[in-house]
Amino acid sequence: MLKDQDRIFTNLYGMHDRSLKGAMKRGHWDGTAKILAMGRDAIVQQVKDSGLRGRGGAGFPTGLKWSFMPKQSDGRPSYLVVNADESEPGTCKDREIMRHDPHTLVEGCLIASFAMGANACYIYIRGEYIREREALQAAIDEAYDAGLIGKNACKSGFDFDLYLHHGAGAYICGEETAMLESLEGKKGMPRMKPPFPAASGLYGCPTTVNNVESIAVVPTILRRGATWFSSFGRPNNAGTKLFGISGHVANPCVVEEAMSIPLKELLEKHCGGVRGGWKNLKAVIPGGSSVPMLNAQQCDDAIMDFDWLREARSGLGTAAVIVMDQSTDVIKAIWRLSKFYKHESCGQCTPCREGTGWMMRVMDRLVRGEAEIEEIDMLLSVTKQVEGHTICALGDAAAWPIQGLIRQFRDEIEDRIKAKKTGRISAVAAE
Repeated sequence: MLKDQDRIFTNLYGMHDRSLKGAMKRGHWDGTAKILAMGRDAIVQQVKDSGLRGRGGAGFPTGLKWSFMPKQSDGRPSYLVVNADESEPGTCKDREIMRHDPHTLVEGCLIASFAMGANACYIYIRGEYIREREALQAAIDEAYDAGLIGKNACKSGFDFDLYLHHGAGAYICGEETAMLESLEGKKGMPRMKPPFPAASGLYGCPTTVNNVESIAVVPTILRRGATWFSSFGRPNNAGTKLFGISGHVANPCVVEEAMSIPLKELLEKHCGGVRGGWKNLKAVIPGGSSVPMLNAQQCDDAIMDFDWLREARSGLGTAAVIVMDQSTDVIKAIWRLSKFYKHESCGQCTPCREGTGWMMRVMDRLVRGEAEIEEIDMLLSVTKQVEGHTICALGDAAAWPIQGLIRQFRDEIEDRIKAKKTGRISAVAAE
C-alpha cells in the first residue's frame, strides 16, 4: 500500500488549502527555477527515466512523446495543450486535481512547456466542469501575480503564458486532434494522422497534447528523482496512479495508489470491498467505459497496470474502475454505453456514424431478449468492422465493451433470448 509521504497529490480530498500559499506549504513550487535551470534535455531525460506513461488512457511513454518536439524552432511557435476534457464515463480523477490541487497542474504546465520549448500552453477543460474551471483559473491568476508564470517565469528568463479554454461538453473533443480543431474554433472532428501534432498541431505548429495527470505529476518526479518514481509498480508500468472507483462498492472514491496494485487489494483497502462481499462480484470494467469488462474469475488475480490488463484483453485506460455485483443486468449496462457512443460519434467516418447506431439498436433488442441467437455473432462481426476502420478511437471505444460482453456473458444473452421465445422468464432474464 502506498505510504502517505509518497503521494504526489496531497490535497485530493480538498481537506487543505488549495491556494498558492497552501500549495507551497505542501511543497509545490519549491525550487521550480532550479528545475528549469537543469535545461530542456535533462528534464526530458528525467521524465523518460522515470518510466511515466501517459495517464489519459493510451499509456504512451511521456518523455518519448516530449522528445518528438523540434529542438530548434523553424520560426513557428510550439504549444503544449493539456487535455482536461475528462468525458469518459466512469472517469473522475482529473477533476479532483483541478478542483483541489490545481497548482500541481499549473507548475507542471510551466515545466513541461519549458522542456518542449513552448512559450504558451492551453488547458482545454470539459464543458460540464464549472467549479473546476473556477478553481483552476484562480490558481493560474495567483501564479501570474506571484511571477511564477508570465514574463520571466520564476526569474528563469523564460516567458510563459497559460490559457484556460472551456469546451462545450463534447466527448469527441477529448480526442487530441478533435481538441485542436475545437481550440481553433472549428467543429470538433478528429484529423487524419500523419501529420502528427508534434509536426503540425495547433494552428499548424508543433504541439504536444498531454493528460492532466501526466502533466501534474512531473514537478514531483523532478524534485524527488526518476528512480523514486520508477520504484513503484512493475517494470514498464512505473509510478503512482489515480484510480477512480465507482459502482457496487461500499465506499466509491478516487485514490492515489502504486501502479500494479492487485484489483482485489485496491477495492478492499480503499472502498470497503464489493457490496455483499467478494463472492457477489459479477464483472469489473477496469479502465473507463471504453475498455472490455473482466469477469469475476479474472478479477481474482487482476493487476491494475497497462500490461496485465492488455494481456487479459482489456486495458487500464483512465483507471476508472466500474464495479458490478450479481444484481447487475450486464446486457443493459453495455446497452447504456452503446447509447452513449452513438450519441457522441461526430459522424465523420461512416463505419462509426452508422455502426454505433446499428450496434445500439441490436443491443436494444438483446436487452429485451427480442432477437435471434444468430444476431449475437452478427453483432460481433459488426464491432469488428467498426474497430480499426475509423480516423480516431471512438469506433474502437464503441466496439470493445460489446466484444467484452459477448466474450464474458454470451450464455446470459442466449438465455434471455430463449426465455423470451418460450415465454418462461428465467432468473437471468428478469429485468
